[in-house]
Amino acid sequence: MSSCRVLIIDDSAVSRRALSDILSTDPAIEVVGTAPDAMIGLRKIEAFAPDVLTLDVEMPGMDGLTFLKKLMKSNPMPVVMVSAYTEVGSEAAIRSLELGAVDVVEKPRYEVREGLSNLSELIIDKVKGAALAQVASPAMRFFEHNVDKPGVISVIQEKLGQAPLQRLVAIGASTGGPQAIRQVLEVLPVSMPPVLVVQHITPSFTESFAKSLDASCQLSVQVGRDGVVPEAGNVYIAPGDRHMLLSRSGTDYVLTLSDHDRVNRHRPSVDELFKSVAVHAGHSGIGILLTGMGVDGGVGLKMIRKSGGHTFVQDEASSVVFGMPRAAIELDAADTVLGIDRIAECLTNYVFRNSEADKRQQRGDTT
Repeated sequence: MSSCRVLIIDDSAVSRRALSDILSTDPAIEVVGTAPDAMIGLRKIEAFAPDVLTLDVEMPGMDGLTFLKKLMKSNPMPVVMVSAYTEVGSEAAIRSLELGAVDVVEKPRYEVREGLSNLSELIIDKVKGAALAQVASPAMRFFEHNVDKPGVISVIQEKLGQAPLQRLVAIGASTGGPQAIRQVLEVLPVSMPPVLVVQHITPSFTESFAKSLDASCQLSVQVGRDGVVPEAGNVYIAPGDRHMLLSRSGTDYVLTLSDHDRVNRHRPSVDELFKSVAVHAGHSGIGILLTGMGVDGGVGLKMIRKSGGHTFVQDEASSVVFGMPRAAIELDAADTVLGIDRIAECLTNYVFRNSEADKRQQRGDTT
């Protein structure tokens, strides 16, 4: 990987120094400058042409969200937001992703240098991931979120009825995932089977992420809890720093949370969820792997496919980072490769066709 040029914008001198020291330890990253506020940051963007910005949410004068919104209209580029570990900070972090930031880093409220140092590996990974990101222009984001939704979705919603509970959808994503997950979930009908989601995200932001999705989706979105029986019409987001697995109790699916070791450097891990779906849902499992850096999810997705379930993978053109989808495709884990704008439609079609087949089978109708 060629050198990634980073500009740090943060009103705290301690934070600027800590982030600069952390990023400078990686030979593939060059910190080209720092700035204490948005206006100085704008001048340094013009002077140094960085590949990635780290941007503090809370700054005097023009705050980080206002600056991000203006930047994405005039000069879209990869941005990693640095947001405080507070409820308000969590909501701001999710808002920054909606505005076009690639990822978010949690900023400790106290002992900032030590807190950031403890997250050094994560910070470096997020900046490297951002450097690989395809950042949508304002026009692209407008059309992605304002195109007429496929007419088939509303038609299928009327026909689908109550999808059999044995069907189950599992979605995994990393860098760029919050936006991609939102784009899929926003148009799914309430009659969908249970949906389980693993998104690599800072643990303290998980609740805000779930609340934001719940406000914009027909489906009910919540953070997954240990022992919950997943129900149709509901989405369950893996909680921060815990694996979310599917298990069974008799004929019911049950969510199980685990603190066991990280897999592919992640907890929660997409692979862990997908593997459990392959084992306990078999041919009734549906796996969807979206944008992200790394390889997490590929092996588990192949297990779902081998168990008879169907698998969808986001294509390169619509992925912010094509690492995880590419790894899955190279493993021959993908039944279907699609742009993010078509995944919801094709998923709903697939569930409808198979629920109809299930009903015929239950009636003993083989025609």
